[in-house]
Amino acid sequence: MENALMMKKVLRLAAKASGMTSPNPMVGAVLAKNGKLIAEDYHRKPGTPHAEALVIQKAGEKAKGATLYVNLEPCCHTDKRTPPCTKAIINAGIKKVVTGMKDPNPKVAGKGIEELEKAGIKVISGILEKEAEKLNEAYIKYIITRKPFVILKVAMTLDGKIATPEGESKWITGEKAREKVRRLRSSVDAIITAIGTVKADNPRLTARIKGKKDPLRIIIDPALETPLDSRILNAPPETIIITEDTGNKAKKIEEAGVKLIHYTGRLDLKWLMEKLGKMDITSVLIEGGSSLNSHALEDGIVDKVMFFIAPKIIGGKDSFPAVGGKVFRKLSEAYKLKDINVKRIGEDILVEGYLK
Repeated sequence: MENALMMKKVLRLAAKASGMTSPNPMVGAVLAKNGKLIAEDYHRKPGTPHAEALVIQKAGEKAKGATLYVNLEPCCHTDKRTPPCTKAIINAGIKKVVTGMKDPNPKVAGKGIEELEKAGIKVISGILEKEAEKLNEAYIKYIITRKPFVILKVAMTLDGKIATPEGESKWITGEKAREKVRRLRSSVDAIITAIGTVKADNPRLTARIKGKKDPLRIIIDPALETPLDSRILNAPPETIIITEDTGNKAKKIEEAGVKLIHYTGRLDLKWLMEKLGKMDITSVLIEGGSSLNSHALEDGIVDKVMFFIAPKIIGGKDSFPAVGGKVFRKLSEAYKLKDINVKRIGEDILVEGYLK
């Protein structure tokens, strides 16, 4: 019971750095002795001290004989900007370490626990393991596959529409749902949208949350139709355009400081995810229209869906559906979700789950 209570605290600490630690995981740590809290802290961003090092430094001599609670197996390798936490734990005289999960990073993967046990430290692993894995689901996928974790987000009416025939979509959902989406944006490395959304809404796709970062923006724009005065191009941080165009238009937009990634033929989103993974992008949020949503599902890149459903009905066969495209699946072959969670967000309903 004490281990679980302490791990809940650790997970809350780790979550404070949501969106700030990539490509590192979110990690919190607590030091306790005789049931009393000695120190607590969390990893802030890449290149800064890890959570374990922070609490050991805070505790000083009090760390000797204490128990360390941490949501991820302590690191033991030197292929990074900070020293291995296992050495600091051993040197501090900590007697027990309780972890939420093993680190899937092949450079760690149980070696950190092994090193601690060889030093005579008792290690208990797997406390609130599912919660620990969910917190760092993007890190886990990226470190294993070197591809980003992909979330497909949709805001739609009760009858499954995302816009009227004229393209009107502001605002389908209420303010609380939109605030949730802004927080979601701040938690990912990049947002992918398509030229249709850029032309229709002229969005910024920023989080606009004090103290949180804005994501990189990626526009799928085959013919390079993005206007240079678009808000998405003129708000930090960087915007990247994925295009087939290699002519004068491309040169002009590159001269304006916009990065282009070129492709030929049909855009393979799996290929794009590999490209983004090589750029250390660990998580992606898709915020597009019917076509992009269907493209992402067809290419099999979506890990998680978040559908915000407003209690409104638009109607009309020409209104835009949440998922369009020419390809459809039989009921027996429909995309199915697992680990489904349904909750009320203000006046709207959020349905989220993972693709099987």
